[in-house]
Parts: sequence; structure tokens; C-alpha cells
Amino acid sequence: MEPSGPSNPLLSLSTFIHHHCLRLGAEFSSRISDTTRFLSGNLPPPRRLRLAPSPPFASVSQPKQTAATANLSSDHVAKTLAGTALYTVSNSNNEFVLISDPNGAKSIGLLCFRQEDAEAFLAQVRLRRRELRSQAKVVPITLDQVYMLKVEGIAFRFLPDPVQIKNALELKAVDIRSGFDGVPVFQSDLLVVKKKNKRYCPIYFQKEDIEKELSKVSKASRGPSLSQHIMVGSLEDVLKKMEISEKKSGWEDLIFIPPGKSHSQHIHEITKLEMKEGIHFTLIKEKNERMDKVTFNSVKEMAMVPNISSAVSF
Repeated sequence: MEPSGPSNPLLSLSTFIHHHCLRLGAEFSSRISDTTRFLSGNLPPPRRLRLAPSPPFASVSQPKQTAATANLSSDHVAKTLAGTALYTVSNSNNEFVLISDPNGAKSIGLLCFRQEDAEAFLAQVRLRRRELRSQAKVVPITLDQVYMLKVEGIAFRFLPDPVQIKNALELKAVDIRSGFDGVPVFQSDLLVVKKKNKRYCPIYFQKEDIEKELSKVSKASRGPSLSQHIMVGSLEDVLKKMEISEKKSGWEDLIFIPPGKSHSQHIHEITKLEMKEGIHFTLIKEKNERMDKVTFNSVKEMAMVPNISSAVSF
């Protein structure tokens, strides 16, 4: 995977710009409420994320009688998220446009799963900040980059696709007015695959994608009974569970499938990239170069993350 172009703020920015706009946060939240409104009421604000006492997906929990091992690394978790695009707003210098937390404790970086929601955010930025009317723009970033971005004083908030929230609530058979805590993801036991002695448990962001996959693998999974083979969880809970899980626990087999892709297509792309990186590593090692100069595409991308000390606050 080649490094993204300069339109990606994670790759090209050297400082963050904090546009202190309390009204923007309140007005934008009101403006986009129609995209997350179901029936006659708005979805409630996200609650504090909490880890469920049991795994959200039964098939990935496979305890084995082995000695204690290290937890999954952040790099491993990030790799499972590669390829999924999000959208946010930046200025002409590719610096994030942030919203002030009403409590003043943190600045909020809004990350949208739909480009149209990022466009709605952009419209509000241009309305409230005159100096950004001709400079602000919607830019794509990747979920794995966001996961690895650790910046003190800045909280990144996901804006899920409201259609998938509705789908998740319907699958869970709960009142859709009760809301959904987090970004919905979907999984099925029937889609767990093995390739080259490696197990993959695909996780989908769109119910339509997993339904399409299920219709291919089993006649029994077609028709009205299709939903019986689909389990629902939240992205946040799954990531937290992965972070505290040990290797060989089954959670390291998860791989997140970008919207619109099949698991076979995405797994092929990932394995091809891993092979390319492995060859690159071997060639550099054979030349006896120092290990601190060994860089892969993913490492190059992370190296461009801005320094916390350079953050600018207005």
C-alpha cells in the first residue's frame, strides 16, 4: 500500500488547529440529527463506552489451554482495521478542524463513516467560521491511522451510518428509539475462513455486505432466516476486547472488511501486502542495514502523525 496523497491530514499536517467554536458543536449536532433520527425521536447521545461482560461475537472466543501469552499489540489491532475509509474536515493546510467540548476538557475530532455527513459538518464550519469558507474541505482518512493516533486533549468521535444503526437495532430486536451504543459491526460463524494455515473472522460495517456474503456460502442462510446467522456488536467494544485479549485467544483472527468489499477480496489484498512487506524486510536485512531504518508503508504513514507538542489552541 503506497502512502496516501497530501489530501490526508494524518500524512501531511505538522500541527493541529483548534477552532474554538462551542456554537459550532451545538449547531452541527442539531443540523445532522435528521441523519440519525428514527421514528419520531432523536437517538440519545452516546453513553460512556463500557466493555461487555461477554464477547459480542461468540465465534471469536475460543479459549485454549495454553500458557499465559502477551496481549495483542496496537500494531496488530491497527492492521485489522486497514482499508476502511472515514471522512473529516481540514483547512487548506490539511490541519484538522476541531470542535470544542462543551465542558472545555477536550477538543473533538469528528470522524464520519459517510461522506455526506462530513459534507454537512463542512457546511457548518463554513457557516460559523468566515475565514474557513474557502479553505475548509472534506478529506478521507483511514480507520487504522485514527486508531494509532494518540493525542492528549483531543477525543475522536465516530459518527456512524444511521442506516446501519437502524439495521443493528432491528437485528437485536429492540426499540429503535432506544439507540445504539457505538458503531455497529456485524459477524457470522458461517463466514469464518482459513487461508494458508491462518484463520480469518471477518467483521462487517454494513449489514448489506454480510447478507450478500451469506447468500453465497449456504442455501440455508438465504431468505427470511438470513438474519438468524448474523451477530451484532459495537466497534468500540470489539476493539477494547482485542486490546486486552491474549494471543491465540481467537480475537487475533478478526479482520474488518471495508464497506462494499467481500471478505475474499479484502483478505487477498491484505495477504498480498504482507508478502510484499516480508520481501522488503528480507532484502533490507540482507543488505545489513540498521533495523531502525527498516520502514514499511504502514510505518511510513504512522511516522507522519503530528507531534502533540506542536498543537495550536485558539
